Amino acid sequence: MKLLHLDSSILGDLSVSRQLSALIVGRLTQGRADIAVTHRDLAEQDYPHARLATLPYDPDSPIAPSTQDPQQARSEAALEEFLQTDILVIGAPMYNYTVPSQLKAWIDRILIARKTFRYGPNGPEGLVFGKRVVIAVTSGGIYSPGSPGAAIDHASTYLRSLFGTIGLTAEIIVAEGLAMGPEAKAKGIAAAREAIAALPL
Repeated sequence: MKLLHLDSSILGDLSVSRQLSALIVGRLTQGRADIAVTHRDLAEQDYPHARLATLPYDPDSPIAPSTQDPQQARSEAALEEFLQTDILVIGAPMYNYTVPSQLKAWIDRILIARKTFRYGPNGPEGLVFGKRVVIAVTSGGIYSPGSPGAAIDHASTYLRSLFGTIGLTAEIIVAEGLAMGPEAKAKGIAAAREAIAALPL
């Protein structure tokens, strides 16, 4: 079984999302010697902004490029790695109400029409099934449902939508209020750690 662990925070050791994603990996691999873990640091080994020539090649696309960029092979490898993964764990801090651009660039390599989803008569239909997706979303403010900021949470809502598009259900662990003082930060982290400890194995 393969687990792919992605981090996208630019804060290094100061990152709460990195701490929580590591805890998630520890929880899901607990007592499981059969799980091989691969870690990718998207902040250190980021992908360039998407261009047609850098995305996974689709010979059936009516807009396929005539030539490919050297980054295209790396994009193909990212897509294949995702497709071969059984468990995906992501550390996703909220930057300016959404996910980091480094994570968005990776996402652009896996949401590919005719490869991970297709357009049916009622809209997009997922082509990827049977994978578990667990994401640690962190934020300086409070954006959970029912809060005044809920309408501008374009991180957890975006992640749920995009994985739903390809056929997967994302489990979201939230740590919020991290920039609202020591007490709020401790409370947010404690709630996330409790949720991680309760993740089904």
